[in-house]
Formats: sequence, structure tokens, C-alpha cells
Amino acid sequence: MAAEVAGKGPDDLVFTAPRGGLLLLRNWRAKVFKHAIKKAGLEGLTPHGLRHTAASLAASAGASVRHVQALLGHASPVLTLSTYQHLFDDDLDAVADRLDAAAEAARIARADQLRTEATVSRLA
Repeated sequence: MAAEVAGKGPDDLVFTAPRGGLLLLRNWRAKVFKHAIKKAGLEGLTPHGLRHTAASLAASAGASVRHVQALLGHASPVLTLSTYQHLFDDDLDAVADRLDAAAEAARIARADQLRTEATVSRLA
């Protein structure tokens, strides 16, 4: 990006249309993106598909809902969750596993405490 912004002012466009000026999405898709995905052998891929992939990769790398929200520029985590909830379903499994482990540890600790109290009572 440094090369792209070198010599440009804060209000200058970074990426422009072939003859300069505003790069319009409909032109970019037809003239740039379509050819790039064909060359890469990824026909059918869309910019939205890339956005979803970025969100998926971020979530699988451990990004929280808040991180994915910021990455995608959503106004609230509610929008992120309503659109990408399935990316965080594994988090729910992990939480359930940690709760199960904590309950088991508490059960073992309580059993140990009861055995200790019973032993102390017999020795007294």
C-alpha cells in the first residue's frame, strides 16, 4: 500500500479507473475481478464470497465477534452474529466443554473435602 499512496494527498483516490477518476464497483467487477478469478481458476467467486471467507478465517483463528465486527465494518455485533453465527458455533461447544470440566473438578474437590472431613472425624 505504501507504493500506492506515495505522493498522494489525504483526499486523493488510491485506486482509480483506468483513465483516472472514481473506480465504480460495476466496472471493477467486469474489468478486473472477473478476469482475475478466471485466471486463478476460481469462477463463481464473488467479492462477497471473499468477505465471507475473511470472516470465516478470522473466526477460525480465534477472533471474537467484536474482532470480526470490526474487520467487516459492521455497526454492531448483532449484525455480525445474525449473519455469521455459524462461524462461532464451535465457541459454544468449547464453552460447554469448559463448563463440564469445571463441574467435574468441583465434584472431585467436594468428594475429596468430604473424605477429609470423615477421616478427621474418625481420628478425633
